[in-house]
Amino acid sequence: MYMNIFSEIDQLQIKIEKIRPLSEDQNLELRRYFNIGLAYSSNAIEGNTLTESETKAVIEDGLTIGGKPLKHHLEATGHHDAFNFMYSLIKKNGIIEEDIKNLHHLLYRQIEPEKAGVYRKIKVFISGSSYSLPDPKELKTLMKKFEDKYKIYDKNIHPVRLAALAHNDFVFIHPFLDGNGRIARLITNLILIHSGYPVTIIPPVLRMEYIALLEKAHENDEDYINFMAERVKQSQLEYIRMMG
Repeated sequence: MYMNIFSEIDQLQIKIEKIRPLSEDQNLELRRYFNIGLAYSSNAIEGNTLTESETKAVIEDGLTIGGKPLKHHLEATGHHDAFNFMYSLIKKNGIIEEDIKNLHHLLYRQIEPEKAGVYRKIKVFISGSSYSLPDPKELKTLMKKFEDKYKIYDKNIHPVRLAALAHNDFVFIHPFLDGNGRIARLITNLILIHSGYPVTIIPPVLRMEYIALLEKAHENDEDYINFMAERVKQSQLEYIRMMG
């Protein structure tokens, strides 16, 4: 199954490349569409209560949604800013530590400015996880290793697999006090888009499966990689449906 889905992804990517190049207006519309979709889904996975249409209203129209927490509005606009910065990094063949700090700064600067782009200084725990997170004193070393690993993308690894591995490596380090999952999903998409794949979204309805597979990935990451491959495949099919 693992190899079959990667073969399917490769075949779908050939179809996508035949659709391209898109016009400037089409690219802009796609970017707006996926900007909203990723902001909604990624925030919802972390407990944000804004619906997709409400997320769109907050980001595109600057509206305030009655009865919804201010923090949830700020998470939407912060994700929008981080998403746009992610796009500015696509032409680079790799990602550096400073890029990750900047992504987090944009994501979190309206919520707690003093913690935006700053590594945590306290020990933290993930509720329900059997695995401990690194001590704050280890973070600079671990993030340097992360940078060394992904400063230049490994062309010998399938981009979808590489994106999934980067996601796992990052969340297992968990360098920030909050927002690590959202940054991990942006890093995943940075690698995917750099390689020509459409933005990939994890629907909130799959949250429990996603979390369970991340936990399992501490020992064996194949099921998580397969999960992400399926999400990429679904994004490719949606792209073809919209643009084909």
